[in-house]
Amino acid sequence: MALHQAPRPLVGPAAPPTPARRARIILLSAAAGVLLAVLWSFELVDKVIGDNVANTVLGHDAKATAIGGTAAGLLFAFVSGFAGTFTACNIAMAASFGPMSEVGAAESRRGLLRALLRPVGWLTLGMVAVAATYGFVGVLLGERLPQLSTETVDGVPVRLIQSSVVFGLIGLALIYLGLAAIGTLPDIFAGRPTLRVVTLGALVGGFLVGRPYPMFNKLFHWAVDSGNPLYGAAAFTLQSVGNVLLVTLIFAVVVLATRGGFLRWMAHPRRAAVVTGALLIALGVFTVVYWDLRVPAIFGFGWFPRMPYN
Repeated sequence: MALHQAPRPLVGPAAPPTPARRARIILLSAAAGVLLAVLWSFELVDKVIGDNVANTVLGHDAKATAIGGTAAGLLFAFVSGFAGTFTACNIAMAASFGPMSEVGAAESRRGLLRALLRPVGWLTLGMVAVAATYGFVGVLLGERLPQLSTETVDGVPVRLIQSSVVFGLIGLALIYLGLAAIGTLPDIFAGRPTLRVVTLGALVGGFLVGRPYPMFNKLFHWAVDSGNPLYGAAAFTLQSVGNVLLVTLIFAVVVLATRGGFLRWMAHPRRAAVVTGALLIALGVFTVVYWDLRVPAIFGFGWFPRMPYN
């Protein structure tokens, strides 16, 4: 009588890589994060890319033109968020690609559309919860927030101090999640990939708490000047949606172009652990190194290698 194997689940508890392979993943991912922090050109991503994208979409100088009304402010929020996709205060959102693929793989047998929309929805939920709350509270606190301060401490803008603290903590959280994904540290999301995606969404929403991007600063001042915390919540939500739009579109294109093949590829537990862990570690290391080593070095606190184009 033929023996039949029970079908293996698409996504199950990740079989962690061997210790030697984990060490290689950590070293290579960390090295990639450090290299990215060294090579990063804020002039390119903030001004050449960010400013030109915003100016083109809005049809005027996004920085110099005053925001004229609620509708214009909300449009500016979304466009400036999209324009800031590749800034150093947002690029770590690319780490969500791996975890979203895990959730999509778990749903792929129920239909490609569900596999596409479900992870995006969970990421958005975590992101909007934090962004909207911060927008609401930010308008109430106004100029009391260091993020809106024009003061300096030992030559360092107070708003950049807030950035270094916030992004340092977010970077450490990403590193922890990455190490947990490959089995080096306890994984509080083991068997719960959806919760991992929601948490990553919350971290992406948390980028706004530290963001020094000039167009976001302009948006924040507009929201405070409006005096309406609901405007702040709506504007910050649209800013975050703009921030993740490109990654969401890339995720959708990859899933649809491969007719779900990429999700089936990611359904292998160990492969999913490696991809997810490597992305989280690399972008977590980049975030910590850039904001807590490179930025302070610009103001004379410590040393960090500089490229000729910066």
